[in-house]
Amino acid sequence: MATTVSASDDWDGAPLPSLVNPALLRETPATERGARRRSTLIAAARKVFERSGYLDARLTDITKEAKCSTGSFYTYFKNKEEIFAAVLEVAQQEMLHPGMGRLPDSEDPYAVLEASNRAYLEAYRRNAKLMALLEQVASVDRTFRELRRRRGEAFVHRNARGIADLQKRGIADPGLDPMLASRALSGMVSRFAFSVFVRGGDHPVDFEQVVYTVTRIWANGLRFPGHR
Repeated sequence: MATTVSASDDWDGAPLPSLVNPALLRETPATERGARRRSTLIAAARKVFERSGYLDARLTDITKEAKCSTGSFYTYFKNKEEIFAAVLEVAQQEMLHPGMGRLPDSEDPYAVLEASNRAYLEAYRRNAKLMALLEQVASVDRTFRELRRRRGEAFVHRNARGIADLQKRGIADPGLDPMLASRALSGMVSRFAFSVFVRGGDHPVDFEQVVYTVTRIWANGLRFPGHR
């Protein structure tokens, strides 16, 4: 097993739970023109949701952004809930899975951890507006909140398996409970990313320092050799 144990680890072969309620998804249009129009609406909807928020976004705002009629919208989507689900279906893989494959176990575990954290944080920064939107939707939509919780749990379990593997190899502190350590460290990364990239602050934060801080805390917490 690779030693990639950051919050972006999704490479042990098991599919991750989706953020999308399948009941809200429709079949993709059969024609190329229909597929293009649907994609245009989805892209427009993402812009509107990120600009106005989920609660204040209006279908007329979406159709105006997409330069199409309301009737055209209803050809592809029933309501705001359906098009939001379509936005998530398109965005969730890039948003939460930066695309870094497994690295060989022979690699330096600290370097692997840093690379994985960097990929996750870069994806989070690119999608900061959408991440803020997910917080809003989770506060008002019970079904989405549960889907999000399940997805988060999948990451925690995968990181726990990664920590357990590092313990077997004599790299991580054997006295730690892998699951508890994963919950603590995974939660730290996601909330820290939210505070830096979504909430921001009075002073800009250097991205390299963000990566360094997160990785150093992971390594110190697990007591990597040379980081104790």
